[in-house]
Amino acid sequence: MATPENTHEHLYKLLKGFDTAMLVTQASNGDLHGRPMAIAELSEDGDTYFATSIDSPKVDEVEKAQKCLITFQSSSQYAAVQGTALIVRDRALIEKMWQETWKVWFPEGKTDPKLCLLKVDADRAEYWDNSGMQGLKYLFEGLKSVVQKKRPETDEIQNAKVTL
Repeated sequence: MATPENTHEHLYKLLKGFDTAMLVTQASNGDLHGRPMAIAELSEDGDTYFATSIDSPKVDEVEKAQKCLITFQSSSQYAAVQGTALIVRDRALIEKMWQETWKVWFPEGKTDPKLCLLKVDADRAEYWDNSGMQGLKYLFEGLKSVVQKKRPETDEIQNAKVTL
């Protein structure tokens, strides 16, 4: 049976396997705006950091509406994390998280004055994990449901809602 502890742990293990995620924010006109983002850091409690430019439209969006959504997807694993976005200009933290690949966007390097971090303080998450043995079990249940003409049963650890 799934417990809050093992669903939190499973969520973290699933999320730390991703390098990129889709960040969805709300534009000033109310439209939702999604874009792929490289993950700078992910904490065990689901908080996620992204590097961005202080003059990016997403910074304006999160300053006006802090609620956001991060989605993660592979061929067999999916997650959605809802949280509150904050702009972080802590130079020591930027220095700690700096990755050389960011030079593409910040040619001046870690001291680039436009470089800031966007932190998503996670509130809750949902995940669907059909990898490994869970994937085989899901495939078997799916085939069985087709033959029996009924919906498959899913395992609690395979699909979970997590409050962070």
